Amino acid sequence: MQARFNAIWSEITPKLQEALLPYISHDDFPAMLTAKQVESIKQSSGLNDHALALSLLPLAAACSIAPISRFYVGAIARGESGNLYFGANMEFIGVPLQQTVHAEQSAITHAWLRGEKKLASITINYSPCGHCRQFMNELNSGTQLEVYLPNRPKLTLADYLPESFGPRDLTDTPLLLDTINHGYQLATDDELVQTALDAANRSHAPYSQSHSGIALQDAQGKIYAGRYAENVAFNPSLPPLQAALILMNISGGNCHTIKRAVLVENESSHISQWNATESTLTALGCTKVERHTILK
Repeated sequence: MQARFNAIWSEITPKLQEALLPYISHDDFPAMLTAKQVESIKQSSGLNDHALALSLLPLAAACSIAPISRFYVGAIARGESGNLYFGANMEFIGVPLQQTVHAEQSAITHAWLRGEKKLASITINYSPCGHCRQFMNELNSGTQLEVYLPNRPKLTLADYLPESFGPRDLTDTPLLLDTINHGYQLATDDELVQTALDAANRSHAPYSQSHSGIALQDAQGKIYAGRYAENVAFNPSLPPLQAALILMNISGGNCHTIKRAVLVENESSHISQWNATESTLTALGCTKVERHTILK
């Protein structure tokens, strides 16, 4: 079992511990449970979907990196596939607070990067802030996304975000988690560059068309990709670097062990991720950061 789960393991009931151990006991536990695993855990523990997600929140929050606030938030996103995806907030010392990742963003992005097509619900151990409510409004689930908190009745995103402004207020655009491929190409046999290109091709930027993706390689040679997730309200947009750091952290990696990073972005874009990406990676100790540009 990953060391970060040891301190909170006692918060899990013995019956659920027994049901979880076949999956969580391995160091390579990906902080997600497949629909088949979820059904097995539910049968063994006697918990339904809602109760299971609530019971998993301590494990999700244990993935939090919060050296500034010391406020640890966990989230569990449930896909329409039946898969459960962990998420946790992340803070980075030495960079602006705007680079912070919220737990809801983490769980949603985790699901997106794993190939989930649509979310049914999200469970959080604290009420979602306005930033996250707006971020969730970009999803193809719409305002009917179910939102669960401990000791509160089930509500929808529409309850948390009444009279909302969202992508449906504009012309018809792709929504977050929709399947898309922008068709960019680069002549390369570099695996890291190709991974970043693939991420850029699946990035969500319907408002600025500033498609971008990144690939990170750690000291063990593992590669983590991240895609830009743009928001109709602009400010809650999630940079590709943060998406990759979410996957790296939630998978059990160490964000301070990045040895090489490749950013791929549209050369004709109105915005660039380069400066923020380079400064954040420098703060994390990565000195080999590259930028490659693409054009259709």
